[in-house]
Amino acid sequence: MRIDAVRVARQTDRLDAVVAFYRDVVGLPVIGGFDDHDGYTGVMLGAPGEAAHLEFTTHASGSPAHPGGADDLLVLYCEADGVRAAVDRAAAAGIEAVAATNPYWAGVGGI
Repeated sequence: MRIDAVRVARQTDRLDAVVAFYRDVVGLPVIGGFDDHDGYTGVMLGAPGEAAHLEFTTHASGSPAHPGGADDLLVLYCEADGVRAAVDRAAAAGIEAVAATNPYWAGVGGI
């Protein structure tokens, strides 16, 4: 089996805020989206030329909350300068880092 791309999709009731975080703080450009497709609106973000994307959707009647655990993580690997720049943008936006449960991430993680 060959996999040509990976897309992680999540629902949210805070679509604008989630997109702003991944676009403006993390630095992923919007690569697509759709409005009111059977009640769903969504935005896809991803690094240009990469076959990995994030998709965030919301439904007109509300999107269920997904309670996550302390180790439910989305891990994005990038060069150190990119991590530092994203951490700086997060701080400028008033976003505070969250302490990781797993001590591994405290040494290598960003935001």
